[in-house]
Amino acid sequence: MNKTTSVPETAPFSRRILNKLAAFTPGIFLIGYSIGTGSITTMAKAGANYGVSLMWAVALSCVVTWFLIRIYGRYASVTGERALTAFRLHIHPGVAMLFLIGLTVAVSGSIMGVMGILADVMSVWSATWFEGGISPLAWAIAMVIMINVALWTNTNSGFDKILSALVGIMGLAFVINFFIMMPPVADLLAGFVPSVPAAVPGDNSSPFLIIAGMVGTTVAPAMFLMRTALVKSNGWGVHNLPHQNRDAIVSASMMFIISAAVMAAAAGTLYQTGTGLNNAAQMVVILEPIAGSAAVGLFVIGTVAAGLSSQFPNLLLTPWLLADWRNTSNEVSTGYRWLMTVMSLLCLVVPLFHARPVLVMIASQAFNAIILPLTVLCMFWLANNRSLMGDHRCSRWENLMFVAISAFTLVMGYMAMSGLIESLLK
Repeated sequence: MNKTTSVPETAPFSRRILNKLAAFTPGIFLIGYSIGTGSITTMAKAGANYGVSLMWAVALSCVVTWFLIRIYGRYASVTGERALTAFRLHIHPGVAMLFLIGLTVAVSGSIMGVMGILADVMSVWSATWFEGGISPLAWAIAMVIMINVALWTNTNSGFDKILSALVGIMGLAFVINFFIMMPPVADLLAGFVPSVPAAVPGDNSSPFLIIAGMVGTTVAPAMFLMRTALVKSNGWGVHNLPHQNRDAIVSASMMFIISAAVMAAAAGTLYQTGTGLNNAAQMVVILEPIAGSAAVGLFVIGTVAAGLSSQFPNLLLTPWLLADWRNTSNEVSTGYRWLMTVMSLLCLVVPLFHARPVLVMIASQAFNAIILPLTVLCMFWLANNRSLMGDHRCSRWENLMFVAISAFTLVMGYMAMSGLIESLLK
């Protein structure tokens, strides 16, 4: 990532706008990571099964995300250290290694699930244009080739531009879709009252697993570790703390808007007609008679943009964690590009072996909810360390937030384990 440079007021308007957007690159990057096909699938399934009654879970998850993005970013701004380096030096090398291995395993599952869902959606959509359509495997191979061309022909700043464009397309597509298919406003407001709905008969995912998946895809441990790398590579220091805080608000707010739009769109169509959702590709077939071809097209465009925008951070995660562990630059070297190429081949697993991508994705996100408590506790320790943070240690209200979030993450971890076991037994 490149440091933001100032642009004279006499510069062309388009250049000034791009420079202002570049100032929020770390936040945009996290939106691309957080809102992928896993998030879309989980939010759409929640909307199809339970309407907007789980809107409270989305809102609460985004508040937690904002707080942790802000604290992790502040730690990196004050100390100049990335997360794994800090865990290794100030907590224990074993803790840092646990994150390195655990998050690599989790992101591998995410890479498989993301492309599995994306290939299914494209295959079903292509079948609406001509007989038989294009197979999921063919779509997966084509997108792996496209991703690798981008990996080998771009620097970190090039990834920023690609990601910003994809996030913009995704956000616009889903927000427009929301207005086409939105449920009643009264239902939307009622959804902010916390409740756990009854299980849908015959569905293979319990409410607990879906809630844990929603939390896992929004409050993702890897995202907070990546935040420290983004802050450091952008050159943000103590004097950038106000901007860092604004960037965190923008990032979390956009995550809520996009996630809520997907859930509400599914609630306004699939839930109203009593149609469940076990496969994201079903949305292509089910939505057309309910909402029309325009809504289907927007859903597919948004899903493709979301899938591709999350695959780039997914593939960058392990190289960045390794650079963090070694305390070296996170600029993508040739060796890291080869590692990313090998990991990109995981995209072919679901189409090749006909695995269930939706369950893979929800289980992957639920796994994030299980390791989330450790992510919170580690930063709680570091952010209150006087020798590291000085006057920028956590305030009383921030420590109260940490206590509340710790309790929240423990409950979510329990729900994730319970829901995953229940769904696997089914």
